[in-house]
Amino acid sequence: MTESNATDRAEWLRARIALLEEEKAHVRAGDEIAARRRALPKLKLEKDYIFKCPQGAVKLSELFDGRSQLIVQHFMFGPDWEEGCPSCSFWADGFDPMIVHLNQRDVSFAVVSRAAIDKLEAYRKRMGWDFTWVSSLDNSFNYDFKVSATESQTAAGTMTYNYAESPVRGSESHGTSVFLKDADGTIYHTYSTYGRGLDRMNAAYGYLDLTPNGRNEGDLPYGMAWVRRHDEY
Repeated sequence: MTESNATDRAEWLRARIALLEEEKAHVRAGDEIAARRRALPKLKLEKDYIFKCPQGAVKLSELFDGRSQLIVQHFMFGPDWEEGCPSCSFWADGFDPMIVHLNQRDVSFAVVSRAAIDKLEAYRKRMGWDFTWVSSLDNSFNYDFKVSATESQTAAGTMTYNYAESPVRGSESHGTSVFLKDADGTIYHTYSTYGRGLDRMNAAYGYLDLTPNGRNEGDLPYGMAWVRRHDEY
């Protein structure tokens, strides 16, 4: 805090209460958007993707693990990479503690990347994670959900990302997708979000946004340039 915005208790309280009203309005608006999100139409999937896991093969339908809802995190880890994306790893550090709570609300959680399963397992061991992580190297899942660039898209320099034509900035992009499985086993795609749509799923960013300096990223070459894997700080 600088001297120019220092104040007394009474003025601080007036300013804080005024902001509180805006915060409440923001939360109510978020509730309305969440209701509209839940009401989106469902898109029936025409195929049951087969992924690689440490035990062999696993279908998308099996990732539901007996529950009716599934959240998939699209984690940036290309086949020719030796490590997972630092930013995706920043998000992944928060996955394990929440999964037990998601399970209690009929939601399963899995992470999908294009790297081979042995690379995913080695990186998981390094990072100390336990969540379900499967490889989509041998299927079209990443391409169908617009988080990996094809060779032709890379050559052209554009791809569809976040529901719009975007420059190809690398082979992999991040996102979150949600699926529903009904009583007869039919799977529906209900939602996907990309880019800054993932911000609200990062608890550390939520807490940083409460602090005087916030994320403190304004002078960086790009927003997350400060982020490191948790064993590299």
